[in-house]
Amino acid sequence: MRHIGVALALTGLLTLQAATAAAPPTPEEFSRYAEPLLAEAYRADLPGGAVLVMRGDEVLYRAARGQADVAAGVPLEPDDRFRIASVTKQFSAAGLLTLVDAGKVSLDDPLSKHLPTYPGGTRITIEQLLNHTSGVKEYTEIPGTFEGAIRRHVTTEQLVDYFKNEAPDFAPGEGWKYSNSGYVLVGAVIEAASGQPWHRYLEQALFEPLGMNDTGYGADPAVVARQVKGYTTNRGFLTAPLPLSMTQPHAAGALVSTVDDLARWNRGLHGGKVLAPATYARMITPVGEAKANAYGYGIWTTSVRGAPALQHDGGIAGFSAYLLYVPGAELSVAVLLNNEMASPAHDARAVARRLAAAALGDPYPPVTPVHVDVAVLKQYEGVYRVDQNSTRELRVVGENLTAQRTGGMRSELIAITADTFVYPGDFTRLQVLRNATGDVTGMRFWSDGEGEGVVAPLTDLAVPIDIRLPGDAFGRLVGRYWALALLIGAVIAMPYAAKRWQRRRRRPASTL
Repeated sequence: MRHIGVALALTGLLTLQAATAAAPPTPEEFSRYAEPLLAEAYRADLPGGAVLVMRGDEVLYRAARGQADVAAGVPLEPDDRFRIASVTKQFSAAGLLTLVDAGKVSLDDPLSKHLPTYPGGTRITIEQLLNHTSGVKEYTEIPGTFEGAIRRHVTTEQLVDYFKNEAPDFAPGEGWKYSNSGYVLVGAVIEAASGQPWHRYLEQALFEPLGMNDTGYGADPAVVARQVKGYTTNRGFLTAPLPLSMTQPHAAGALVSTVDDLARWNRGLHGGKVLAPATYARMITPVGEAKANAYGYGIWTTSVRGAPALQHDGGIAGFSAYLLYVPGAELSVAVLLNNEMASPAHDARAVARRLAAAALGDPYPPVTPVHVDVAVLKQYEGVYRVDQNSTRELRVVGENLTAQRTGGMRSELIAITADTFVYPGDFTRLQVLRNATGDVTGMRFWSDGEGEGVVAPLTDLAVPIDIRLPGDAFGRLVGRYWALALLIGAVIAMPYAAKRWQRRRRRPASTL
């Protein structure tokens, strides 16, 4: 069945390419591409997702596949509610910016003007909270948070108290680091300036005017009543997601919504219905230390097949989300999943970008692996200099070439030509470069398959050696270590769950 799905997707791709050679696809043409893509990505009997693709006010594709409740056998519907995690940030940013337009807040205000007791608040500006340059310590990194604190119901004041005395990561304005804490403070400023809970203010200022009747606060029982169940996947098995109180994500990630409401939001925000033009321009324009990370206020700038685009993703216990807007084509793509651990090829971001590229008439080509002899792959082994602080190591493992960036995980690459490779489940690719005499000199790296790529020269650094111990060396260590194994498992699992929830990866322009 999987091979049939791939064949159908390829047929849809070829049809779409032919149809869009001179014009964007019609809804019927687009559906012939999107239907098999969704069927390939999500099984009907497991958690899945809802998707919506719109060009202006025209719906190109709206569907859902998978289960809203696996045990009860309840299928997902396109109008189901999901946690949208860090996609919340652009709503919180826009909510605060409406207060800027109203003259109640200035982007240059010190935090102390609105939260007088916050330590160091005189040196932190409102803009620095919005674009992650404040240096405020990430509260999910505080030891013990995911072991218990994350489950407690808290007020805004209690949550701010939890991290306010932590040492900052850097002086305000002198660095960039994705910070949920910064957006908790955004919510606190909204409350101080409006006199209302942050989520109530967003309802009044944003959701109600735009007709977003299915968007709301994830800790409100009335909002959660129609929310689907969330899941996570561990080694192919469904497990319960990390337990947490939805008061904890706060203005950084506590909203619940639908794909329809997210499309309404895109049309409203980017169509000039929410903010003054100058304020909106500041929201989508990265500046200062945030510029290198392509982050505005609650929005990343990116591109899809060369077209400038705006996006944000999110990951939280049981759910993942991705919202994309391509201004030139007035294209909106929303993908909401009730599985926080979908495979890289089928996560919300990957599916959304494939749909967007197809809707633009320039679909990503299918990956067709080719065989490359190990002897050739061995020529590519080495350490390549990406920038001053990082390298990428190419190494042959078994019969495959792998890549590993400084501090990152090793990825097994897929060869599509003798010298060009793609990352599994991603659009990122690299090509090994040679000089006129055939010697390897470097690599060119295309993040998300976009742009002209970045050249990383080959260095003279040696590839680290894997040390293999004889079998009896391990045999001497055999014994019962159940307590230690459980401890190690907990230590490994909690930070991983935290990173999945924060989604600090953030693929601004790169996941190198």
